Amino acid sequence: MMQKIQRFGAAMFVPVLFFAFYGIVVGFSVLFTNPDIMGSIAAEGTLWSNFWYIIQQGGWTVFNQLPLLFVVGLPIALAKKAQARACLESLLIYLTFNYFVNAILTISGPAFGVNFDLQAGINDGVSSGLAMIAGIKTLDTGMIGAILIAGIAVYIHEKCFEKKLPDYLGIFQGSCFVAIIGFIVMIPTAFLICLIWPKVQNGIGYLQGFLSSSGTLGVWIYTLLDRLLIPTGLHHFIYGPFMFGPAVVPEGIASYWPQHLADFATSAHSLREMFPGGGFALTSSSKIFGSVGISLAMYFTARPEKKKVVAGLLIPATLTAIIAGVTEPLEFTFLFIAPALFAVHAVLAATLSATLYSIGLVGNFGGGLIEWFSLNWIPLFKYHSDVYIKQIIIGLCFTVIYFFVFRFLITKFDFATPGREKDDNETKLYTKADYKSKKSSNGQAIEKDSKALQFLEALGGKDNIENVTNCATRLRVSVKDESRLASDSVFREVGAHGVVRKGKAIQIIVGLSVSQVREEFEKLLN
Repeated sequence: MMQKIQRFGAAMFVPVLFFAFYGIVVGFSVLFTNPDIMGSIAAEGTLWSNFWYIIQQGGWTVFNQLPLLFVVGLPIALAKKAQARACLESLLIYLTFNYFVNAILTISGPAFGVNFDLQAGINDGVSSGLAMIAGIKTLDTGMIGAILIAGIAVYIHEKCFEKKLPDYLGIFQGSCFVAIIGFIVMIPTAFLICLIWPKVQNGIGYLQGFLSSSGTLGVWIYTLLDRLLIPTGLHHFIYGPFMFGPAVVPEGIASYWPQHLADFATSAHSLREMFPGGGFALTSSSKIFGSVGISLAMYFTARPEKKKVVAGLLIPATLTAIIAGVTEPLEFTFLFIAPALFAVHAVLAATLSATLYSIGLVGNFGGGLIEWFSLNWIPLFKYHSDVYIKQIIIGLCFTVIYFFVFRFLITKFDFATPGREKDDNETKLYTKADYKSKKSSNGQAIEKDSKALQFLEALGGKDNIENVTNCATRLRVSVKDESRLASDSVFREVGAHGVVRKGKAIQIIVGLSVSQVREEFEKLLN
């Protein structure tokens, strides 16, 4: 079960990877078309304004077509065979589903508690519960509906794609047979969604009200869970409904925030008053401020002769966390050595987010400094400079807190963080030449050029692999026999930041190059 859950969590990350770039495009286009910041050059109708209007419309692609991205993106990671065909099948089945929903509600909307005469989207400040999907007026099931249908489509694909039909029905084999089964399955599915989803929407409405009124405690609990679940890969299920689903606002914080930047940029009201739910997007505060304190603590507690090696290990990991908002390389540096430090990190991260929320800070602070500048500080600094200055001051205070807390715990309990190991070999950063010259257990030289090939051998060879996928930084592999795996030190020598072992579900912490490693890994398997 854990294997399936982790694979599903990784699949959810496929379309999310596009959010950073497209969010930055929207942020800068909003900034450059704001007359209060740019002056008369940004007045409506000018060449400058028209140019950035065009750019901005392209930037909305991901946010406006989010369900379609999930429907097409999930099969890339979920399907174990013929992924490209699975993507096409998933899209077709999803469109069929929405046409069925449209037809059912057109005929008998009131019977399901739906006023299908309303326009899709927001009506008089209230969501109608309806949406336009590829030109189809349907229920607004958002990311959840897309994930559900994509999951069903992939299940049908895995069961039916290779089904052998009689020769006279051969034209209906493969993707066509998957589409036929999907067509049939979508009829009762659409009916059930029409029956259930309006009630779910009512529940979501109550949830939004609760979260908006839960204040600082809600933000603290949310951030704590988001950090604690990183080792399992289940943190996607915590932030997904908030950032990309309807837990706080119907379209998700990641979409709502850039869409309303222009409103926030021309208002002197506090950000928290205008968007209280934005406190659930402060999770990267610890990525920026906490990572520096953690790294300094590790550096200053390392043995003198190890400091240069430790600096070489920590500097790129810290810069990755600050600039890109990806903390796993840094967090997994100490997670396996001292899990207690990771628990302390989660508590401090939650406390930092809650503290910032208590002073009135909200916004899309889910990524690194690039997103912070483009989606928050630059477009909104004029009216909200006070809260941003407080954010920086409080954040730097937490950097100091992180440093002293981690330094105390590392020295007090003698945690073997990088540079403090008893075994001198553990901290060495191996080059490719070092690894090629290293002798394997059978005495033969290991001649390898690719990281993927080295990982494959450490995992017990291709006949020990069930399936493989990835998220932002981790290669996720299901193996047949976990006893055939090499030790964690072997994976680290290859270049991994760490390994998570949950029975047959294995996660190798690769870093931002994981997608390229997975591509080569799959080529080796095939």
